Amino acid sequence: GQIPNAEELKDLQNELKAKSEVPAYVWSVIDAMPADSHPMVMFNTAVLIMQKESVFAKRYDEGMKKDEYWDATYEDAMNIIAKLPAIAAYVYRKRFNKGPRIEQDKNADWSGNYVHMLGLPNENDEFAKLMRLYLNLHSDHEGGNVSAYSSATISSALSDLYYSLSGGLNGLAGPLHGLANQECLGWLLDVYKMFGKVPSRDELYKFAWDTLNSGKVIPGYGHAVLRVPDPRYTAQMKFAKERFPQDDLVQLADMVFDVVPTVLREQGKAKNPAPNVDAISGTLQYYYGVREFDFYTVLFGVGRALGVTPNFVWARALGQPLERPKSLSTKMLEDIVKAAQTA
Repeated sequence: GQIPNAEELKDLQNELKAKSEVPAYVWSVIDAMPADSHPMVMFNTAVLIMQKESVFAKRYDEGMKKDEYWDATYEDAMNIIAKLPAIAAYVYRKRFNKGPRIEQDKNADWSGNYVHMLGLPNENDEFAKLMRLYLNLHSDHEGGNVSAYSSATISSALSDLYYSLSGGLNGLAGPLHGLANQECLGWLLDVYKMFGKVPSRDELYKFAWDTLNSGKVIPGYGHAVLRVPDPRYTAQMKFAKERFPQDDLVQLADMVFDVVPTVLREQGKAKNPAPNVDAISGTLQYYYGVREFDFYTVLFGVGRALGVTPNFVWARALGQPLERPKSLSTKMLEDIVKAAQTA
């Protein structure tokens, strides 16, 4: 692949704009849901209810050839990606009583239009710049995470992208996956509330140890794969320091970066005490006005869709087979443990 030139980028933007109109029945479904529904339920329901629009499903029923699977999947991917900002923005406004739905700005790009429809301040296009960064960084990082892997497994059954993305979003809604960024922000706010200001390094050091000694974890630090600071964390912290370095939460997050890895190394349990993306992403959204924690997973979901749906276009183009992960019986697991103990 290659990075598109200006003309190719414009063509992509125009295609997304042409496909961005959301069917009226989607708004009706969202409006009919209980007022206290979780934003992820509203968002995921809207994605799944659009399955009737699937180009892949229609062409498959018509006897589409295997070497055409990728093309129909591409059409579904573009249709979904184009519509997600409007859907997510309306979920935000509907669920949190922000007022009526805001119509799209046809002159804005994909991320800028998303910010416009959220109805939040976007002075000098700064929030839109963050959203471009945020959505790209949260698109995908490796295929083993719950949302990407579950989506891929579903897609391998030739379920169309509406089905497969919906399945991945269900995984993203789990506390161990998509809720980490809001838990990190909540911990930072707890620190700030405790001291009424940005604490000293010694105060933060003690607070971190108090958290661990109470049987809790410090969210945002450690990663199942990475053994260095998450580059997505680094990119977002750089963005914050360049634009609002005096913000209290940014200063606190930066101090946590200096203090918490030391605490975790002293504790001796964490294999990787460095920060992951969640250690800063919520702080930036909070700065720009997204204060409703339950919406953060929807923000994540829009970005994840941007990453996983193109992967399924490639999967169909390459003719990847149905995924059938092997399972292990309890006895097999016991044998593995015994072998490791005697090795």
